[in-house]
Amino acid sequence: MRLAGFYLFALFTGILPVLFPDSYYVTVVGVTICTNIILAVSLNLLMGYAGQISLGHAAFFGLGAYASAILTTRYSLDPWVAMSIGAVLVGIFSLVLARPILRLKGHYLAMATLGFGIIIHILFVQMDSLTGGPDGMSGIPVLRLFGIPIDSDLKWYVVMASAMLFSIWLSLNIADSRAGRALAAVHGSEAAAQTMGVDTARVKSHVFVFSAVMAALAGSLFAHQQSFVSPESFSFFFSIELVTMVVLGGLASTFGAVFGAIVLSLLPEFLLVFEDFEVIIYGTILMAMMIFLPQGLFVTLSRKLHCMFASRLQGTK
Repeated sequence: MRLAGFYLFALFTGILPVLFPDSYYVTVVGVTICTNIILAVSLNLLMGYAGQISLGHAAFFGLGAYASAILTTRYSLDPWVAMSIGAVLVGIFSLVLARPILRLKGHYLAMATLGFGIIIHILFVQMDSLTGGPDGMSGIPVLRLFGIPIDSDLKWYVVMASAMLFSIWLSLNIADSRAGRALAAVHGSEAAAQTMGVDTARVKSHVFVFSAVMAALAGSLFAHQQSFVSPESFSFFFSIELVTMVVLGGLASTFGAVFGAIVLSLLPEFLLVFEDFEVIIYGTILMAMMIFLPQGLFVTLSRKLHCMFASRLQGTK
């Protein structure tokens, strides 16, 4: 059933630029949505399936972006090589960070990840000789795929949509695998999971690293797509936005994360007049979801529709 939904979503994603070839919302906003979906899906693996809250996910996104920007502009490396090195470095860094930080639980873990995100953002701003400081870095080279330069909105849509679909497919398969069941056990009760033979520390570390690497790869693609990076794109507020995406759709639901990312990516386009109150709006949405729909909007609606169709089928028998 999950894969059927994936194939339907992939079909819709593929035909969208065909139906609307000159649409701003497809080629420009669509790239942003694809990026946010990758980030939300990766964060959902950590928060939704493993139950480990993170308020610093934007930091890994930024580390991947700056790794590609620095390695290509200052050391003239090939963009794909730079992306690979950036992903490896973020993977090593997150692995070193995972063990001590994931010993914390609840509010302590939230505060630790919040502090980590703020520290990374400050480094982006202060290390101006390497990162360009508050002004950021420009001149990031164009990405090439099989010798073809990705130099148009439509080409970037194809690249980002492909990366997005792969991340969704990967998340769905992880959720249905043995690793996914281990994550669910850790989320339910770490003590119970340990009695069942699950190495909870290892499971949490692995999902933390995997989530961080996914975010870093999204950051690298973002850097080459924008040809410019600045600390503003990787602030604490963006981490809160990512958390809101996951909560809005529904924790432990891959399609819920997709739904939340789409809604919150489109929301600023329709609320430009409230641009100065964006953080307040996200905070209000987050509080409302936790109070009235703790399982998430997408998950709640899906279950209600399932119950409605099941009752109708029983009524026809």
